[in-house]
Amino acid sequence: MPDFLIIGTQKGGTTSLYRYLTQHPQILPATQKEVHFFDFNFHHGIDWYREQFPTRELQPGILTGEASPYYLFHPLVPHRVKALFPQVKLIVLLRHPVERAWSHYNHAVRLGFERLSFAEAIAQEPARLAGEVEKMWADPNYYSYNHQHYTYLSRGIYVNQLQSWMELFPREQFLILSSEVFYANPAATLAETLAFLGVPPMEIADYPKHNAGEYATLPDGLQSILNEYFQPHNQHLLDEFSLNFSWD
Repeated sequence: MPDFLIIGTQKGGTTSLYRYLTQHPQILPATQKEVHFFDFNFHHGIDWYREQFPTRELQPGILTGEASPYYLFHPLVPHRVKALFPQVKLIVLLRHPVERAWSHYNHAVRLGFERLSFAEAIAQEPARLAGEVEKMWADPNYYSYNHQHYTYLSRGIYVNQLQSWMELFPREQFLILSSEVFYANPAATLAETLAFLGVPPMEIADYPKHNAGEYATLPDGLQSILNEYFQPHNQHLLDEFSLNFSWD
């Protein structure tokens, strides 16, 4: 069962960090990086989830975990995790919300989920999401395609997501990391994460970027508009949690 969860954010470097962590001799991977138990597969039950992790009875000191970046944003996940694993360690990568939104959009286009232009997609986001969270709370088995795929701006309002988690878990169970710092110095972020997990330091030979996309630069006009949109939310993140990533 998991000792740690990388809960988000989507397009924030979670795949790379997980791949680096699972090279450590004391960290065993799950059957797949994104198990998605607490969002998409909760109906399968705890026995199904247990089967996604290695058996550790004869391996003292071994840790395991998974990385499903929708966990941070999905409204039902914090309560589900708290009910089953109240002591689990929680790792969060937060990326500049404008860059994250643009990367998310291009990812959705590449996979065929999105056909609108970026400007049209963010303009349509409120209408696409109208009533979806309420449906998710009303029916725990309800799957919202729109909530998963069309949340380019909503997922970048990190303060709301962290509040949902920190109402249930103490601050010391979280490691909150900057995606930009991770990209610039992956070795240092890996070392910080290993220390948080309580395992010895480790150096790896190479730090390839996993699941990274290449796409055109966001137009300057939209960049400025979205910087202004996120500024108060970033300030709220600083005021509420003393998290300043120098995005503004």
